[in-house]
This record gives sequence, C-alpha cells and structure tokens, in this order.
Amino acid sequence: MLNKIAYLVIILIILSACDSKNNAKRENQNVSSAKALEKVNKYLIRTEYEDIENYMRRHSLKMEETGSGLRYLIYKKGDGEKAEKGKVVILDYTLSLITGDVIYSSDKDGKKVFKIGQGNVESGLEEAIHFMRVGDKAKLILPAHLANGLLGDNNKIPPRSILVYDTELIEIK
Repeated sequence: MLNKIAYLVIILIILSACDSKNNAKRENQNVSSAKALEKVNKYLIRTEYEDIENYMRRHSLKMEETGSGLRYLIYKKGDGEKAEKGKVVILDYTLSLITGDVIYSSDKDGKKVFKIGQGNVESGLEEAIHFMRVGDKAKLILPAHLANGLLGDNNKIPPRSILVYDTELIEIK
C-alpha cells in the first residue's frame, strides 16, 4: 500500500513538472507575442507621425500639437463666442484623408452639429473645438487614434486613417 502511494506521489510530481514546463513555454510565447505586437505598434506610430510631418511640410503648415497628437492651425480668427462643454456647435467642414481624397463635406452631407462633451464625433475634433470661437476657420490633422481608429467608419474612412479637417465654426447654441 505504501508503495502504491509513493508511486502515485511520484507520478503527480512528474505530471506537475511537465505542466510547469508547458506553462513556462506558454508564458514565453505570450511574452514573445507581446514584444512582437509592441514592435509593430511602435513602427505604425512612427510611420504615422512621419506621414503627418511630411504632409505639414508639403503644405507649408506650421501647426500646434497637443499632448494627444492632434495638430491644429486656426488660420482665420473669429470674434464670436468661445466653444464650451455642453454647448451645441455647428460646423462647415471638408474632411479628407491625408492623401487629399475628400470623403465627407458639409456641401454634400450637411453641416456637422454636435454637443460638446457627448462624443458622437471623432475625439480629435472634440478636442480641437475647445480651441475655437465662432467665426474661426481651422485646419486639423487627426492621427488614427483620435479619428476612427483601427476600424475606420465602415463606409468611406478606411482603417487606421489619418484625417484632415478644414472647418469653420459657424454657430454655438
């Protein structure tokens, strides 16, 4: 009987050691996968940053950059009310990909109307509107993470797209 128990304990120890090796192997694979994904992500961020810098250079744009990566330039100053959280804003706009392809505009799609602070628009546009007053005209460059992200809009905006807004704040309600 004692031999059987000793035999069972030895088998359990061996099985436990095998499982530990498998767990260690899985952990190493997970670490390797995470490092590979991190490397790819850093590459994508770097190339996106370079694309934005090249766009600004080609178009001779001297833009402000926020901590989030939003670039903006208010090229015509208005003298109206300042945009604030909770207010409804009305914008004329042209939205393009960084390639210059126009994808949406107020001429074709109607003015953009949204309440500040409730989302429903790209987070980069939401951020930029806080710098504007009624009558301001601005050019905005939204990196993908401030635009439609990894998925696009399932319509005209492809995944991971950098967006360029040319916008005018028409009215605040």
